[in-house]
Amino acid sequence: MTNNPAVVASAYGEPDVLTLIAAERPTPGPGQVLIEVRAGGINPLDYKLYSGMMGNDPAALPMRLGLEVSGVVAEIGPEQPESDALAVGDAVLADRVKGGYAAYVVADRGDVFAKPETLSFEAASGLLVVGATAVDLLTTTDVTAGDTVLVHGASGGVGSLVVQLAVARGARVIGTAGAHRHDEVRQLGAEPIAYGEGLADRVRALAPDGIDVALDTVGTEEAIDTSAELVTDRGRIATIANFVQAPALGIQVLTGAGPSAEVRARSRQLLVDLASEGALLVKVDRTFPLSQAAQAHTYLKTGKAQGKLALIP
Repeated sequence: MTNNPAVVASAYGEPDVLTLIAAERPTPGPGQVLIEVRAGGINPLDYKLYSGMMGNDPAALPMRLGLEVSGVVAEIGPEQPESDALAVGDAVLADRVKGGYAAYVVADRGDVFAKPETLSFEAASGLLVVGATAVDLLTTTDVTAGDTVLVHGASGGVGSLVVQLAVARGARVIGTAGAHRHDEVRQLGAEPIAYGEGLADRVRALAPDGIDVALDTVGTEEAIDTSAELVTDRGRIATIANFVQAPALGIQVLTGAGPSAEVRARSRQLLVDLASEGALLVKVDRTFPLSQAAQAHTYLKTGKAQGKLALIP
């Protein structure tokens, strides 16, 4: 039954390799849930997978895309715990899915969470991946109450959640952003500061007692150089976006592998709980229909998105 429009990469390359196909509606197996997708979250990793940056095995084509979704439970597979309260029609979000750019997707029950009422479906589809990354950054560098934390890219998808979570831990947060985004950064609980020439001096003026932790979500040379200049303990500097310069300086690069994977997996229920309490906001920049996946990824690549992007079936 081909009632499941889905996006695939037909080759390795740029966004123009993305195409919409008529796929089979999947059936959930034991311990799985079928989700009718309301929004498919777009993440940079999606692009890395089909661009060839992470391998180009022709056997993986055509490649289904989409790592996280929000939607409604359409069907529950067999062998669910009797105590499980999940029911058909429940609003949920899920990550670790394969092929979330679709009308329907199957997810393992352990990767499915009740959607916070505080979040729209579009926002919910952008919570888990970036939120878990933010928790990983804070956990790895041991951010605690009383720390002064410099966040590079404080208004971005990951950066905005890093700010909120760091503030919730009792840290003072200084966040870099363009001047037109400073009000947003303030609303998140951080003190905004403009990036660009003289950044280190501006940070010193704002925090004369020093910076304890620096977290890079943008990957620029400026972010890494400034972090290394201001933070003595390299173990309290981490990046998710600079894979060349940072290791040479002894700065931690978090990829989601190894210990990071466990931290990120454990963080998901916390993120859902905080969002349900209204303590976490997820900003959505734009949504696109499934048929415009290529346009969505072209926009993603510009780096100009002011929040999360989502595909709508």
